[in-house]
Amino acid sequence: MKCKVRLLIAAVFLCLILNSAAAFAQLAEPPNDLGVRLGHIHLVVKSVEAQTKFWTEMMGGTVVKNGPLTLVQFPGVFIMLRQGDPTSPPAGSIVDHFGFVLKDINGARARWRAADVKYTIGATNPNQGYVEAPDGIRVEVFGDPSLPGPVGMDHIHMFVPATDIPAIQAWYDKNLGGLTGKRKTVATSGVTDCVYFHRFNVSFSRSDTKRDPTKGRALDHIGFEVKNLDELVKRLEAAGTKLEAPPRMVPNSNVKIAFLTDPWGTYIELTENLAPAAN
Repeated sequence: MKCKVRLLIAAVFLCLILNSAAAFAQLAEPPNDLGVRLGHIHLVVKSVEAQTKFWTEMMGGTVVKNGPLTLVQFPGVFIMLRQGDPTSPPAGSIVDHFGFVLKDINGARARWRAADVKYTIGATNPNQGYVEAPDGIRVEVFGDPSLPGPVGMDHIHMFVPATDIPAIQAWYDKNLGGLTGKRKTVATSGVTDCVYFHRFNVSFSRSDTKRDPTKGRALDHIGFEVKNLDELVKRLEAAGTKLEAPPRMVPNSNVKIAFLTDPWGTYIELTENLAPAAN
């Protein structure tokens, strides 16, 4: 019965995504059945100042703080920045890029052009393309005039061997409660395999070569926010998933974190209470 309910929910979300791009930009998402939702993307960057300027002035994010943590907030995700020397850009690793939807993409392109920010326009869809943050961090963007706000999270895009796509979908479904499905492809016609975390998704495309792990690159890891981290960790360990770092508190905060790596090389942070408390 539970499986049928989950399949029905997945089908409903697929219909919403295929028919209304505005669904990508809600300010808050409830956790799924395992208490999990998309949380953050963690970037290792040469200049936190330059990256903060890009994510706020060029992409429309807002800087917020949670105790000692500084976050750039977008509808659906936080961008976290850590000063360092990344080994290489995200492209070439399993997590190749991530995507945002914009209400006024032409206005955004004019802003990027004026600031001499590199961007491209889609070869088959002029409403889609990529913009490049410092450190070679490529962000997919597409426009949707019906979006309720100026910008929203869309997807995280991974590349794996074609034969591994069902397995990686099953892993994110089993361990993090995602809902296997497909999303409408914006760059080309057709659909892309994915796992939904409510309106946002992790997408999977075929790679003819084995991709490198994410850890140490400019996109070091992705994060999922968890309602009860200790409970989820017990469930993961009981299922045979090993953590690289067990739950611990971030000093001077109420944020709890843990780390693991999926079988394909994506470094993952699990957080509890990452979002700043509402005033």
